[in-house]
Amino acid sequence: MTDARLHSPACDRNQGPILDELQRLLPATGRMLEIAAGSGQHAAHFARHFSGWQWQPTDPDAAALASINAWAAQADAPNLQPALRLDVLATPWPVAGPFDAVFNANLLHISPWATCAALMHGAAACLTPGGRLITYGPYRVDGEATAPSNLAFDASLRQRDPAWGLRWLHEVQATAAGAGLTLHERVTMPANNLLLVWARA
Repeated sequence: MTDARLHSPACDRNQGPILDELQRLLPATGRMLEIAAGSGQHAAHFARHFSGWQWQPTDPDAAALASINAWAAQADAPNLQPALRLDVLATPWPVAGPFDAVFNANLLHISPWATCAALMHGAAACLTPGGRLITYGPYRVDGEATAPSNLAFDASLRQRDPAWGLRWLHEVQATAAGAGLTLHERVTMPANNLLLVWARA
């Protein structure tokens, strides 16, 4: 039988530090919507540690959906829901909200800029009052030096697709504000990444 699970070494590296922050940020129970869940490693890992949360992973890619469900089958996490196909740019999102939190890792720099507004508006529309959007990934910050590794990563992304690349944090903030979300917390993470917590205004 073919194993449908995809494997991301980056997920192996970052899931521990992200889990630490999620455990600090999230209450004991709730409903989580994960956007662009990719391989499904994060969903499987986090759902095991948040047994009081219903965890709903999504992705637009068929291979990713199969991988998410394959990881879920081995996760021993009955709170992890079957993956749903969701294209961030499509409206409305095909999910039954509201959700107490929305989580996304490593999307904004590997997609067109229009994805940022779509993510912010979609999350704002399905969050409960007081809900949080939590994003993780590399950003460029005005007035702060960008790590050489992030500059090289940005250049490689733009070579692959000119519409991709690390986003300026102040531009993401302005886009979020247009959707009624404000930056509530910024957490420095390993490997020059940031975990950002966005709250409904």
